[in-house]
Amino acid sequence: EGKFVEITWDQAIKYVASSLAHYKGDEIAAISSARCTNEENYLFQKFTRTVLKTNNIDHCARL
Repeated sequence: EGKFVEITWDQAIKYVASSLAHYKGDEIAAISSARCTNEENYLFQKFTRTVLKTNNIDHCARL
């Protein structure tokens, strides 16, 4: 325990997905960067709204 172990990308993705699976909608938030293009920010918000099912999205340029 407490040591890094090499795993495959598939194992890592499954681990992250299972770790985040119990969070739903309003329990998740996402923040984007002003360094991203409009297209990247659009895809980011689309992913956040459709996959993560939350409208809790912010953008650092707003600050």
